Amino acid sequence: MICPKCGFKQDDGGAECARCGVIFGKYVKKGQASPEKDVPEEGVRPKTSFGGIIKEFLFSTEAETNSLYFAGRVILFIFVFIWGCVMIISPIKEGYAHNNFMHLVNLPFHEAGHIFFRPFGEWITSLGGTLGQLLMPMICLAVFLLKVRNPFGASMCLWWFGENFMDITPYIDDARSLSLPLIGGNIGKEVPYGVHDWEYILNEIGLIQYDHTIAKASFTLGTIIMLVSFIWGGYLLLRQYKDL
Repeated sequence: MICPKCGFKQDDGGAECARCGVIFGKYVKKGQASPEKDVPEEGVRPKTSFGGIIKEFLFSTEAETNSLYFAGRVILFIFVFIWGCVMIISPIKEGYAHNNFMHLVNLPFHEAGHIFFRPFGEWITSLGGTLGQLLMPMICLAVFLLKVRNPFGASMCLWWFGENFMDITPYIDDARSLSLPLIGGNIGKEVPYGVHDWEYILNEIGLIQYDHTIAKASFTLGTIIMLVSFIWGGYLLLRQYKDL
C-alpha cells in the first residue's frame, strides 16, 4: 500500500498511513485522492510545490480530531488570547509583561543566555540574556513544526516568542532611568556599570538616548507577533472543528 497523501510505502494493509497518520477511507471520502488512483510510481518521490510544503507544515491538522483533545486546545487558546490582549493594552510604563508569571518562565533562559554567549565578548554576553529568552520559544516552535508536526503547538510557541519581546520592553525602557529592580533586589542605579544589560548594550553602541524608542519598537513587534499567533492558532482550531 502506498499512501496517497505522502507517498510512503508500507507492507501491511492497514487503514492508516504509518508515517503521516492519514486515514485512507476518510481521505477518499474527501475526494482528495484514492489509494488506487494517482499513486506515485514505486521508488519515485511525489512532487510537492513550495506552497504545498508550507501548507503541510503550517496548516496541517490531524485526520481525526478527539473531542477532549480539541476542547483542551480551545481552552488554552482562549486563555493565551485573553492574557495576550491584556499585555497588548497595558502601557509600557506599567511593565505588565515583566511582572507576571511568564517573566519567571523566561528568566532562566535569560540567565542561561548570558552564560552561553560569554565566549563571544562582553557586549554579546550582555545581549545574550535577551537572545537566550528569544531563542528558546523559537527552538520549541521548530520542534513542534519539524519533529512533532503539531502546527497548533507551534502557534502557541509563536505567542510565547511575542510575549518575550514584551517582557524585555521595560528593561530596555529603563536603560537611562535605572529604576527597575534587578536580580538580588537592587535597582539599576545601585549596581556597577555593566550589570544592567540594556544600559550597557545601548551605551556601548551610542544609542542610549533612544532607549524609549527601541522599547516601543520591541513592544510593537511583540504585539504583531502575538496577533499573528492568534490568527494562526484560531484558523487551525476552525479547521479541526470542521473535522469533529
